[in-house]
Amino acid sequence: MAVAAIAMLVFDEQIARLFARESEVLFHEVNCLQIFAYGYIGWGFGMVVIQAFNGAGDTTTPTFINVLCFWIIQVPLAYGLALPLGWGPTGVFWAVFVADNLTCALGVLAFRRGRWKTLVV
Repeated sequence: MAVAAIAMLVFDEQIARLFARESEVLFHEVNCLQIFAYGYIGWGFGMVVIQAFNGAGDTTTPTFINVLCFWIIQVPLAYGLALPLGWGPTGVFWAVFVADNLTCALGVLAFRRGRWKTLVV
């Protein structure tokens, strides 16, 4: 994920040009790639932690974390940043960043609590 993040930061415009040529679209693509690149390590680590729960037979914890982070936090935050605060697409990109890193943080905290070790599958 770190290699992908670095590539997205270094080659952001080249990657964006693979998909569009219009200047406004390119602006938003590059902005998105840069913001997502900052969160890639947290996003990747969060995916691993969440899947560790599933592998251990605990499907409740990742379900709760995902519902909280993506439906209760990310969607309203994206709306709030994009429209009422006027950030437009940039607000949506930052909402994804926040939700992905919150997923990672909550996953690590829940994993360290160790409740998943006591489950009987």
